[in-house]
This record gives sequence, C-alpha cells and structure tokens, in this order.
Amino acid sequence: MTTNPTAFAVALEDETAYLEAVATARTAADAYYGSGESGLDDDAYDRLLRGIAAWETEHPDQVAADSPTRAVGAGVTSGDVPHDVRMLSLGNQFSDEELRDWAVSVERRLGGRAVNGWVVEPKLDGVALAARYEHGKLARLVTRGDGSTGEDVSHAIGTIVGLPAELNEPVTIEVRGETLMTERQFNAANEARVADGGSPFANRRNASSGSLRAQSRTYTVEQTFFAYAALTDPEHTSDATLQDLPHSEVIARLAVLGLGTTLDTPVATLACATLDDVLARVHEIGALRAGLDFELDGAVIKADSAADQRDAGTGSRTPHWATAYKFPADKKISRLRDVQWAVGRTGVIAPRAVLEPVEVGGVTITSATLHNVADIMRRDLRLGDAVYVFRAGEVIPRVEGAVASMRTGDEQPIAFPEVCPRCGSGIDKSQERWRCERGRACGQVESIAYAVARDCLDMDGLGEKVIVQLVERGLVDDFADLFTLTRDQVLTLDRMGDKSADNLLAAIANAKTQPLNRVFCALGILGTGRSMSLRIASHFGSMEAIQAADAAAFETVDGIGPEKAPVIVEELAALADVVAKLANAGVNMDQPGWTVPTPEGIETDVQETSALPLAGMAVVVTGSMSGPLEALSRNEMNELITRAGGKASSSVSAKTSLVVAGDKAGSKLAKATSLGIETITPEQFAERVADFLN
Repeated sequence: MTTNPTAFAVALEDETAYLEAVATARTAADAYYGSGESGLDDDAYDRLLRGIAAWETEHPDQVAADSPTRAVGAGVTSGDVPHDVRMLSLGNQFSDEELRDWAVSVERRLGGRAVNGWVVEPKLDGVALAARYEHGKLARLVTRGDGSTGEDVSHAIGTIVGLPAELNEPVTIEVRGETLMTERQFNAANEARVADGGSPFANRRNASSGSLRAQSRTYTVEQTFFAYAALTDPEHTSDATLQDLPHSEVIARLAVLGLGTTLDTPVATLACATLDDVLARVHEIGALRAGLDFELDGAVIKADSAADQRDAGTGSRTPHWATAYKFPADKKISRLRDVQWAVGRTGVIAPRAVLEPVEVGGVTITSATLHNVADIMRRDLRLGDAVYVFRAGEVIPRVEGAVASMRTGDEQPIAFPEVCPRCGSGIDKSQERWRCERGRACGQVESIAYAVARDCLDMDGLGEKVIVQLVERGLVDDFADLFTLTRDQVLTLDRMGDKSADNLLAAIANAKTQPLNRVFCALGILGTGRSMSLRIASHFGSMEAIQAADAAAFETVDGIGPEKAPVIVEELAALADVVAKLANAGVNMDQPGWTVPTPEGIETDVQETSALPLAGMAVVVTGSMSGPLEALSRNEMNELITRAGGKASSSVSAKTSLVVAGDKAGSKLAKATSLGIETITPEQFAERVADFLN
C-alpha cells in the first residue's frame, strides 16, 4: 500500500496557491532555522509541507526551484564551514500505517530481504549540531546549516552539558546530535536575557538557536546536548571500535566516551527486533513525552545494522534507512485576547490568559495559566500578541511566550490590578505571586470549603451555601470555628432541619479524629497540598513538632527546598491562632502510626517498620482504581501507602519501587515499563496491603 501524500496536508487548488505556499514555507523555515522563531507552529508547517509535496507529486514538471522539499533545512540557511559528510533531514510519518509503508520501502531497497533489526530513539526538538573532537579535545562546533555547510559556533564550547571539553579517551571523532534546553535552562536563559536588557525568548527552540549564535554578551547560557550519530569510518575517526557497529551500540560507545546521550533517560535509544516492537516503543515514547524535562516532537526509527544502512543508501536530503514518526503537536500559536484576574483561597491573585480557541493535542484551548505578574513581565507579553500555547499530556495549558516577529504594533500592555479584584483591598507585591493584603480573609468561603473537602477534614453536608451563611452571620471566621458550633446555631441556618443539623454536627465531630496530615492540609499553607501535607506529617509526627521546626528542618522533608521552607514557617506563624483553636476544640494533632527515630535512625515503634508490606518502598499510583480500592481518592491511596510502611510519590523515577497501575494509567505506566519497575493492578495491591485497608 502506498502512503497517501495528502493526509494531514493543506489542500492547494492551483499553481498560484502552490507558489504562495512555497513562499510561506520558506519564510517560516528561514525564521525557524535562522532565528528559531517562526510565524507558523510545527503542526501548521508540517501540513503546509505535505500539501506542497502532494502538489509536486501531481505536477512533477512544475516544481519550484526554491521548493523547501528539495533541500535540507528547506535550503534557507548555510554557513562557511563545510561538513565532511552531509548532515541530512528526516522524512516524516504521521501514523502507524505510514510507518509500515516506509518499512516496506526500506526492505525493497535491500532487495526484498528483511531489515536486520531496528532502533528507536526520541526526535528531539532542538538545533542539530556537529561536534569535532581532536585527540579527545573538543575543537569545533558547527550547525547543520543547509546540510553541506554550517555555521561555526565554537564560541559556545564550555556552555553545553553533554559536550565535555575532553573525552574519557583521546580519540578523534565527529559526533552529531541535538542541542536543546531543559525547562530549568530555558527559564534561566530568559532571566539572564531580560536582566541584560533583552526581550525574552518565545520558546525553548528559539532560545537554543538564538543562544548558540550569540557571540558577544555579558552572561552565559547553559544548554544540553544529546548525541544521535557519529562519523564511524576510518577516514573520520581514530576510534576503530566504532566501525561497523550497529547504531544502538554506537550510541552506547559515545556514552562511554563521556558524551551526552539519551541512555540515562526514559526515552533511551532502544534496539527493536520487529516492526511491532518499533511501534510499541514509538507509542511508549509518546506516552512518556509529557513527563520529560526536555522537548521532543516524535520518535526516530532507523535500521540498526551498519550494513543495512549502507545497502539502503541515502537520498539528496534524507537517508532511506531512517525516518521520523511525528506526534500530535503539543504546542500551537494562538492570540492573547485578554487577561483575567482570580483570587484564590489564600488571597493569591492569579492571572489567566483568554485565548482565541486553538486545538492542541486534540483539546480545544480557550484559556491558559500565566502563573504570576513577574512571569508576564519576564515573557514581555502584551494583549493582542501571537503566543505559543503549550499542553502536554494532562498538564494545564500554559502560555509559553510571545512570537515577537508577528507583532503589528497594535499590541497593548497588560493592565495589572491596583487593588484586589475580589474585595478592593490593597495588594501585597513583595513576592512574585501577588496577594490580597487581607490574605485568607479575602478568600474566606473558599478557604473553609477547601478545609472541609473530602481529602482534608471530610465534613459531609457542609457545602458552599452553608459556609456562606455561617460566614455572613458571623458564626465562623475560619474553619477552626466549625468545631465550636452549637446545635442551636446550626438550626438557625436556612433549610436546616433537625436531621440535617445532627448529621452536620456528627460530620464535624468525626473530623476531630482525622490524621494530622489532613488537619495540616486543611490549613491551606502556601506551597503545600495533600501529598506534601502527608510528607510533612509523616516526617514530624505532631503539630507541636511542626510548629517548632525552622526553615532548615523543613528542608529535610522530601520536596521542600530553600525557597519553599521559609514560606511554610511564615505561614505557620500566621496561622498560630487557628492551630490553637483546633487544639482547644479537641482536634487530633498527631500522625497515627508515627515512629520516633533514634539518633542512629532505628525505629522504636513496637511494630518494626521492616515488617510492613511496603517497608522502604517508593510507590506511585496512576490510573483509575478498581476493586477494593475503587472508592479511595488519590489522597486516601497515599495515606494507605504510608500506613503500610511505604512512601507515596507522584512521579516515576529510577528510585520508584512499585507502580500501582489502574485503567488509563498513561505515561507513568509507560515510564515504569521502560525503567523495568514492578507494576501491579489495584486488586493485587489491595491484597498486598489488606491488613491496612481500614
């Protein structure tokens, strides 16, 4: 079966439309491969290129001389440094069917014989780079350019993680790979750029491309390099061990030399025996995509054998033995129409972007987070801007940056609130996250509603309408006052009969017995939530110990760093009166089952921790629970894990011991599988912790 070239393509009706499309694509490619900032997002550019290719297939005698389908990097950039061996592009496949068709074409080029194994690796979204080492020392860095010549960017030597100044062995070799920025590196680059008086980068690839080319600046920008190839023939390397190695083993050898590779990531280069194995790995990489700290837009599939690569050959712009499987775009360009300001339960004032509707990852996005005022200023966002909207997996959509090249001059500055949007009080602007000067008093109803929710104090029957009445009638100032309500006071509320009043009072009384982690969570302290509250309660054991802890003590809790710890201490001090009222009302202030460690770190509890079924295990829960666990919330699952001696975690890593995977487990299950971590069903987990379910 032949691949349909018009799938996912822009339809071009005539030669005029075709030539306009060529011009648009070349302009976008010039920006993309040059400045790194294009007026078309990746999805729109891919569709346009496929439309151009489809038209050229139907009209081979009318192909434009400057068509972007005819050259590496669309033929728009070059340089003055020749590549000893051309750096090529990759063709794109957009479905399993297209990939299978491509695999058949490879076998056809091999004379009909089967490919001797495949290899799959991530298609990284960065800037292609060639690094030349002479006798183990990094001598030159060159961009891909037009494939034949590139730009010398050797001034960036020493700023790229994964490209050491000296290899572990004194070999001469040219390594090729992708230079990109992690989220941390991107944020640091923008902070440095803005502090130096420049405008922020719109996205990570823009930042990587621009930073590589910048030669004179007062600050340093760090990037990351992942190798995906090397020149392995004797003419270009002194490393005889590389010759005729399968691609998967070449990458392993580069890692031994000290170069950056994906081998220590969840999306590591992986050899696959069959095409079914290839497709499974491709979809696994797609599922893992959202949890990575670097960006990728697809997977690369290659014939693993060096002999197969030679026999399949190379075209004018792409190798016949390698291709890319493109994933649905997780980043699109939209228009910032407005900014709305919301006030949270702690008084934090949060901006929200109102966008022109745009489909990202199969979901229509009309709004996205802007984090805070400082973030808006760092990104130099303006009303009317074309902006990159990013969404990966189930992550909340966010505005990543403005496409400055698309500005018309009509954009307007974003107006920041002068007073609290909810109550009109002053604003505390001392931190990046602005806050109403009244703090929790501004979000009184929301704060109480949060405290009594299921995963906090679980006061069934205390809905928002009842809370509003209690606040408006002056019966409560905060959630601690709920524990001193009398039956007569409750009966004064609208539509509150004897039975409803008794049920509500019973729920309030039952809340007094909740574990410390839920009581702490109900306080709504900035920088903490359900999972962090469980960690804090399990670490300190009592509210008294928590209140006595200083910032240094909080930093010993997993997940709390030097920025968050002082905020927690300050918040606890501000909430001291609320905590005192809770204690006076008889609310539990201890964590059940907590054990006091001796100086040697040995537990002194009667029940030895080592005897617990999850002792010493880091456990991640993902997907929908079923069987005996079906009714448990995620917070209740985390509490169950802690009671059984384990440590609940929200992310999968090499340190994870066990993953409980329910229906629609998604990327966490895929990552666990790739790391070889034990995974079990909810039913199997229920059996393992049966003694702790109640």
